[in-house]
Amino acid sequence: MPRVHPVPEASPKATALPPAVSAPTPVPLMELTTGFWRFKALAAAVDLNLFTTLSGLGKASAAELAIALDLDPRPTRMLLASCTSLGLLVRENHQYRNSETAEHFLVEGRPHWFGGFVRYSDRHAYPAWHRLQEALRTNRPTTWDPDTQQSAFVTADATILEDFWGAMFTLSSFTANALATAHDFTAHHRLLDVGGGTGAFPTGLCRHYPHLRATVLDLPRVTAMAREKIAALGLDHAISTHDGDFLADPALPEGHDVVLLSMILHDWDEATNRALLAKCHAALPAGGTVIICELVLDNDESGPAPAALMGLNMLIETRAGHNYTHAEYTGWLTEAGFTGITTIPLEAAGANAAIVAHKRPTR
Repeated sequence: MPRVHPVPEASPKATALPPAVSAPTPVPLMELTTGFWRFKALAAAVDLNLFTTLSGLGKASAAELAIALDLDPRPTRMLLASCTSLGLLVRENHQYRNSETAEHFLVEGRPHWFGGFVRYSDRHAYPAWHRLQEALRTNRPTTWDPDTQQSAFVTADATILEDFWGAMFTLSSFTANALATAHDFTAHHRLLDVGGGTGAFPTGLCRHYPHLRATVLDLPRVTAMAREKIAALGLDHAISTHDGDFLADPALPEGHDVVLLSMILHDWDEATNRALLAKCHAALPAGGTVIICELVLDNDESGPAPAALMGLNMLIETRAGHNYTHAEYTGWLTEAGFTGITTIPLEAAGANAAIVAHKRPTR
């Protein structure tokens, strides 16, 4: 008789422990709440000419910088530690030097001087953001008084305007480079930059595409600055200016096969944007192209954060500006008669997308 081996009792199944669930912490809120610490440290360093001074010295100790900046040792040490922690300075052997970013963008007089934007934000936008709740409750800008001014640019402070236009040129130059890489302008010949400011986009695009010719359309006081900048860069053979008001003028200048609207539509309400896109369509020849460069919101308006927060900035800066969604831009372009609408992602401080559309070619 075969021997029967007893079947061992099944061991109880080990109960798997639930995955550890991280409890929420206030760290993200702390970072949000103290975000202004970073900005104000940067703004103070720019106002004290820290980076420009250090560029001249090459490198310096804290004691040497205290003397150069006319500061006491204690606050000097704190400012240097803060700027080093933010990646603006490099500390080696008890001496400091500018980081690559600071040397490139925060030394006054350099081609891509970004300090103007820092100063503009600190002196103009930052105080207005203190009144954000007022803007939310009243639906009115806080950087200027719409009851007594026609726009935010009517100001007695020429320094603020100079900082603003210098900042816009720097930001737009890098966005223009991103656009030049992302979109092929080979088939385009004449560009109209609507509200083109001091000409950052045309200068960048015409350098990248030497065959391209461009026109900057803006108010007379702005085109005067654009002509100076264009001439200084040696591009007046390729870029011209046109004095005008793209909102008030009944039509846009013709003779261009591509129209650019860069960070323009977020300044205005939907009706104004629809009317402007209709003008673009009318000014273009059959087969012509319009390009919208903006920080575009996702269709569900859940982000990205730069686009959403720029929308709040439009609340404090404009009467009716807004950062709009892909679907809204697509709808307006279709309504204006454009077809073949595509979105090209951009990685730039001034825009996250270029929306490209075409006027139907003649058959």
